[in-house]
Amino acid sequence: MTTYDDRASLTDLTTTAERVRRSVEGVIEGKPEVVRLSLTVLLAEGHLLIEDVPGVGKTMLAKALARSIDCSVRRIQFTPDLLPSDITGVSIFDQQRRDFEFKPGAIFAQIVIGDEINRASPKTQSALLESMEERQVTIDGHTYELPDPFMVVATQNPVEMEGTYPLPEAQRDRFMARVSIGYPSAEAELQMLDVHGGASPLDDLQPVAHAHDIVKLIDAVRTVHVAESVRRYAVQLVAATRQHPDLRLGASPRATLHLLRAAKASAALSGREYALPDDVQALAVAVLAHRLLLTAQAQLNRRTAEQVVLDILQRTPVPTSGGAAAPAQPPHHPGTPVYGRQPGARRL
Repeated sequence: MTTYDDRASLTDLTTTAERVRRSVEGVIEGKPEVVRLSLTVLLAEGHLLIEDVPGVGKTMLAKALARSIDCSVRRIQFTPDLLPSDITGVSIFDQQRRDFEFKPGAIFAQIVIGDEINRASPKTQSALLESMEERQVTIDGHTYELPDPFMVVATQNPVEMEGTYPLPEAQRDRFMARVSIGYPSAEAELQMLDVHGGASPLDDLQPVAHAHDIVKLIDAVRTVHVAESVRRYAVQLVAATRQHPDLRLGASPRATLHLLRAAKASAALSGREYALPDDVQALAVAVLAHRLLLTAQAQLNRRTAEQVVLDILQRTPVPTSGGAAAPAQPPHHPGTPVYGRQPGARRL
C-alpha cells in the first residue's frame, strides 16, 4: 500500500519534473510530448534512443535534458574508428607502481550522450551492452559500478542513411523507448529562429534539479501501484507481438518489464499513485516498435512496426476498473518515428 510519505514523494516528483520539463522545452520548441517521454524514461530507469533525420534537434534534446539535471555528463561522438576501450576504459601499466591502473572511459557518467550511435562498428556498439543492462563495466576481470542515476541517451539517423551500421537486436532491446522528434510546425520553427537566432539557449541553461533529487524521484516511481489487470494487459500486448503474422521477431520479456516501468513513471508524472491501461497504451509504440522485426512480405507491403503495434492495440481488449475487458480504443503515442512529417496519432 502507498503511504502518506510516498504520496508526498509523488507530489515532489511532479513539481521537480515540471521544472525540468520547462527547462528542456525552453530549448526544444513545440515538442512537449517528446520532452515528457524523455522524462518518463529517466524516471523509469531506462535508456532513450532518439532516431530521426539530421538537423531536427536530436543532440540538442539530449544535451538539454542532461544540463537541466545537476549530474555528471559525458558525450561520446560515435565514429567508425571508435574503439570499445574508448567507451568502457582501459587498464594501463604504471611504471612507477609496477602495476596496472584503470583509466575510466566515457561511460562513467550519470548521463551519457551517445551521438550518432549507429556510425560506430557493431564491435564498439556492443561495449554498451553490459553497462546499459547491469549498470556496471567489467575490465580485465574487475567489475566497476556505474554512478546512480545512470542513463544513456543515444541519437541515430535512420539506418538507410549512408555510412551507418544498423543496431543489433540485443542493443535495441536495451533501450526502453525510441522517440522521433519530427519537423517542427511553422509557428514553432519561427519561434526557434527568434530564440536560437542570436545564441544557443544551451549556453544559459542552468540545472533545475540535482542528482540526489532524481534518485528520490526514481524511488517514488517504484511505489506506484499497478493492478493485476493492467499487468496482464501489458503481458497480452507483448505476447501478441510474438504471434503477429507480420513479425518474424516479437518483443522480449524485457520489453514487458520496460513497458510496465514506463507506465508507472507516466502515472507518477500525472500525479497518480496507480497506473492505468491508458499509460500502457500511450507508451506501447515508443517502447515496443523498435524491438520488432518485420517479415519480408510485410516490408514489401510497406508495413511499419509502429503500424503493427497500433493494430495489436486495437485488437487487444482494454481492462476496466471492474476487471472486465472493454473494446480497444485507438491510442495516442508520443514520439512515433515518422520521418519528414509530424506524428499523426489519435488521442484517447
